[in-house]
Amino acid sequence: MKSYLTAAIALLLTLFTGCKSTDPYASLPRVVVSTDIGGTDPDDNQSMLHLLMYNDKFDLEGLVSTASYGPGSAEEILRMIDFYEKDFPVLKKAYPLLRTPDELRAITRQGCKDTAPWEGYAEPTPGSELIVDAARRDDARPLWVLVWGCLEDVAQALHDAPDIAPKLRVYWIGGPNKKWGAAGYSYIARNFPDLWIIENNSSYRGFIGSSTDPGHYQTAYYDDCIRGAGAMGEDFINYYKGVVRMGDTPSVLYMMDGDPEDPEGDSWGGRFEKMSVSSFSNFKAPMTLQDTIPVYGVLTLEFEAPAADVPAGKPCFHLTVDRQNWAGYQVAPGRYQVRYSPKYAGDYSYTVHSEISALDGQKGNFVASRLWPDPDRCNDPVRVGDHWYTDVQDPAMFQGDVQGYHTVAAPRSAALDDWAERWAVLKEGR
Repeated sequence: MKSYLTAAIALLLTLFTGCKSTDPYASLPRVVVSTDIGGTDPDDNQSMLHLLMYNDKFDLEGLVSTASYGPGSAEEILRMIDFYEKDFPVLKKAYPLLRTPDELRAITRQGCKDTAPWEGYAEPTPGSELIVDAARRDDARPLWVLVWGCLEDVAQALHDAPDIAPKLRVYWIGGPNKKWGAAGYSYIARNFPDLWIIENNSSYRGFIGSSTDPGHYQTAYYDDCIRGAGAMGEDFINYYKGVVRMGDTPSVLYMMDGDPEDPEGDSWGGRFEKMSVSSFSNFKAPMTLQDTIPVYGVLTLEFEAPAADVPAGKPCFHLTVDRQNWAGYQVAPGRYQVRYSPKYAGDYSYTVHSEISALDGQKGNFVASRLWPDPDRCNDPVRVGDHWYTDVQDPAMFQGDVQGYHTVAAPRSAALDDWAERWAVLKEGR
């Protein structure tokens, strides 16, 4: 009778609380990772190997390919899982909660293959739908979305299912990804200012190793800790010659150390502070070096020219800045706009290229200041809510012009020491 009563109580608890009493992952943070792996920067491959080796630390619910400077590739995620599969039998003995390769393949999805159009969203993707489904799941825990590329799939998920916003916790490696994904970021900031989000625009750079320093935690780390460590160790040398340059990994480390609900506390993934506004600026061309915007701020540059017969939503000019091109649109008859977000402080120049003769060849300059955000250097600030965090402005945490650098650089050796233990398991084959 007692066993029946116990079973009945367990069933009632499951029905009424939704708890999974036998689920070993139920006490771990729920995590979806959105990565632009397969694009142009192989640091995502390094970070993916790190994530796979530590997936026992999370209730991992999704691996989503997304866009940034080049399209992300779900096939590349699957290729990395193939390496993990070869090492899985050894790692599983030491870390029994590691997911099987097939479990990881089952949660891999293709997200957006290109950055969002002017509106900041387009059509649902399997990746954005996974985020929606996971956020709507009956689970009291928040859903952490760790974004290594652009915010496009998060923006799409919020557009399609705005009810999920309170359930999300977003840790975003911004900076260059904001530059490429300014439309998605703009949509989220203007439409979901109360989102819980860490935008790490620069602190992540504290985890990028030096390619010339021969120290143990720099170029020597591969030979000291990784070489000879299974299939994943053999593959790691293919990315930056084995030098650890995992700019996206601070998002994972943040979930492994400290209290994720307290961004203002220290963690392996950095320390952050609240921001009250996001720095947006609007200027009419031409700009000059008398015009300044904050680094990582979003600039909207507007041009006037005769109305053109251009299909709505189709780019009709591009802005060349720092040898890269940015799509511009006719947002109303005779009004043309383009967005840009500088990832470094300094002086910038631009040139317009277009088949519209009144636009083609226009030039200008502007300055990006070193502090983010900076309400005094933007003319269209967007007020955000109580849970929007970013790189600390403490001057002691800067490295040159890199804001917040030392909040990630300081604990880097501890995180790499911890990782070395897992590589050692593969070397020893135990």
